[in-house]
Order: sequence, then structure tokens, then C-alpha cells
Amino acid sequence: MTKELWINLPVQDLHKSKGFFSKLGFSFDPRHQNSNDMAGMVVGDSKIMVMLFPESTFKNFTGNDISDTRQGTEVLFSIDAASREEVDEMVRKAVEAGGTSFSKPQDEKPQEEKLQDQSWMYGAGFADLDGHCWNVLYMDISKMPNV
Repeated sequence: MTKELWINLPVQDLHKSKGFFSKLGFSFDPRHQNSNDMAGMVVGDSKIMVMLFPESTFKNFTGNDISDTRQGTEVLFSIDAASREEVDEMVRKAVEAGGTSFSKPQDEKPQEEKLQDQSWMYGAGFADLDGHCWNVLYMDISKMPNV
């Protein structure tokens, strides 16, 4: 059975991407600290590894063109937060580090956009330097509706 998960992600500038994610509080696996070809970003307590690769290296792995994140979204990464404030803080840090906000917190959306009561969940989204989308969510499971 599989013991680890590595998510491989193409980036235009490895050094800038490492700096961006460091400003958001992510750490990096020391095995790759001196590499110009990869960086292993550690995510969460289960230590999922998001491997950042220069686009040329990533393209060699897949044999395919890199998705143009200005034209479409190839994946949405969702990460949890410990509080509503942590959601806001993560998105704020991402914007300050050069990313963009693509989704305002749930409570700021107009009522007509809310399809159902999701007061148990609070989230917002940002795009990193390469346009990859990250969704940050706080969920109060005690308030989750029975489905």
C-alpha cells in the first residue's frame, strides 16, 4: 500500500516560489535545500509533499505542455485552517507575497450566491505566483448539517 503522497507542481521560478510559500509559513524538506531543480514543500501534519519543479523539469516528466493557469485551472488545492482568522491571515499573506485573491471569504459573498447554509464552513482562495489555486478552509464540524 502507498505510504506517502507527492504532488508535483510546475513553477516558473523555483527560488521565488520557495520564498512565496515560506512567507505563508510552509517549510521545506532539507533533502532538497541546495537543489536548483526541486523543492519539497511540506504540507500538514501528515507531511504531504508538494514538489516544486521548474517548468522545464516538470515538462520532461510528463511529456506534455504546462497548463496555462491564466486560461484555466488544472487543480484546486484545499488546505485546512484552525480558525476563520487563520483563513483570512493566509490569504492576506499570499496577497502580500505577490499572489492574488480569487475567492472572498464565504461571509462576504452576496446572499444570492449562497446555495445553502454553510455557516459551519468558512473559506477563501488565493492563487500563487504561477496561478495555481489554493483554497483555505475552516470547518466547524460540530455545526455541520446532517446529510
